[in-house]
Amino acid sequence: MTIIQKAASLVKFISVILIVLPIGLIVDLAISQERSGLQFEISFPSGVHEEEITGRVYVIISDNDTREPRLQTGFDLARGVPIWGKNVQALKPGQPAIIDEEIFGFPLRSIRDIPAGEYHVQAFINIYTRFERSDGHTLWLHNDQWEGQRWNVSPGNIYSDVRQVHIDPSKDEIIRLSCKNIIPPIEVPPDNEWVKRVKFQSKILTEFWGQPIYLGATVLLPKDYDARPDVHYPVNYVQGHFSLRAPHGFRTNEPGEDDSRGRRGYEFYQYWASDSCPRMIAVTFQHPCPYYDDSYAVNSPNVGPYGDAIMQELIPYVEEHFRIIRKPFARVLSGGSTGGWEALALQIFQPDFFGGTWSLCPDPVDFRYYELINIYDNENAYYREYNKIKAERPEARDTDGQVRSTVRDTYYYEWTLGDKHRSGRQWAMWEAVYSPIGEDGYPKPLWNWLTGEIDHEVAEEWKKYDLRHYLEENWSWLGAKLAGKLHIYTGDMDTYYLNNAVVLLEKFLESTDNPPYGGVVEYGDRKPHCWGPRGAELFKLFEEHITMSAPEEEDTARWKY
Repeated sequence: MTIIQKAASLVKFISVILIVLPIGLIVDLAISQERSGLQFEISFPSGVHEEEITGRVYVIISDNDTREPRLQTGFDLARGVPIWGKNVQALKPGQPAIIDEEIFGFPLRSIRDIPAGEYHVQAFINIYTRFERSDGHTLWLHNDQWEGQRWNVSPGNIYSDVRQVHIDPSKDEIIRLSCKNIIPPIEVPPDNEWVKRVKFQSKILTEFWGQPIYLGATVLLPKDYDARPDVHYPVNYVQGHFSLRAPHGFRTNEPGEDDSRGRRGYEFYQYWASDSCPRMIAVTFQHPCPYYDDSYAVNSPNVGPYGDAIMQELIPYVEEHFRIIRKPFARVLSGGSTGGWEALALQIFQPDFFGGTWSLCPDPVDFRYYELINIYDNENAYYREYNKIKAERPEARDTDGQVRSTVRDTYYYEWTLGDKHRSGRQWAMWEAVYSPIGEDGYPKPLWNWLTGEIDHEVAEEWKKYDLRHYLEENWSWLGAKLAGKLHIYTGDMDTYYLNNAVVLLEKFLESTDNPPYGGVVEYGDRKPHCWGPRGAELFKLFEEHITMSAPEEEDTARWKY
């Protein structure tokens, strides 16, 4: 056969293949023939999901079976198990998505780095939703299902059974995994005499995102609330990560001896029901967004008008349905970590609406210490360089100074979970909230995810959310509205180095006059994240502050029964 005849036969063969096989399968077959070495093929049956999936597929391996691998991932190098992730677009039922040695993972960059041995292996598919936003951008993100943007337990996502297999990356092998299990809907705890829950679709956020977006709240009522229908109460608006638990961990059933969180919640219940507790209402907000379990309670180009939705929809809804004193002196804020930043930001940006804030271990309040990064002056987020020697920048520590992880570690883990800030985790969310919109419609990165090189033009855009900077720029008119309202607490060995930014904020606050800030900044000696007053101690501070701030005509004795 001549070369021309061979070429004609090849063209005829390809034409037949094009007629018989769908294009997507042809591409996968071609790729499979080119690949060698270890591969994972991930698919899903039509009985689990009939439609095409755009999202991200993962392979997770573990050397133990204490829990499913999907529940063992994390950025902690001592405990997080290896995971690799890859985007898929319009993946059809039965069509394999292939993870090979080129796919980025954490803490092992490539599956070629897996030490040969026995492993428990699991595949997972995180399903994205198409959002056609009102600003003209169309994005694919995971739509929260009231689980708080936790991809590995989010209802509707699918995963494979766990298989125990021998893995040897030096050999050519295909490990096939079928995601035939679907995560069921979240079960919302039932209401009782103490705890009530509300949830509704936000008109403001639904219009922005082009998909139904929901807001909610969990409300803790005081003792004898129903027996005293003529009494209205002060309110503590508690900020923090998404949770359907009652405010302050309140729980009426006594926990087991090893349940320290449950023990604190039960002790709080005993205090809440006692004669020494001031009668107040406590409210936690639920406002997950397509990027994170919490919106940060501000308006943002990427995240949307969550600040407006909370102030114009959520708080009015709560105050209309529960007997809350609808006056600034009677509204106090509290929260820790993410909630600590929000509790401070809400008070600062809404100074006339709230009467005081108690902010514990707040997220960075001065971006000259964005954890340990000065985003305005540093050139690189991952390391600092002296005399041509590069030192990795720590991200988390123990109270004795031992480093748990680096900035690079946690960022690489997040990038494995999702590119374009779709990890559903902390670093991605900070950039989603504070950054401008990029050309592709997703948040413009503060730094190059692979190298850590900082984009200082983006950093300048962050200043509107730099709380110390905002206070310093606006104290001439803002100071009088905030005098005596700011109470900030942090351990001086905060796990994430957040105390450093608090020190810079305190330095400014202590310099204020006309008026002086008149608040509190306290540090816990060798205390980690998240140190500060809680429970009975915190509510005693609320009671004293509200009583002192109340107008003369207010009868505060009515809610102190």
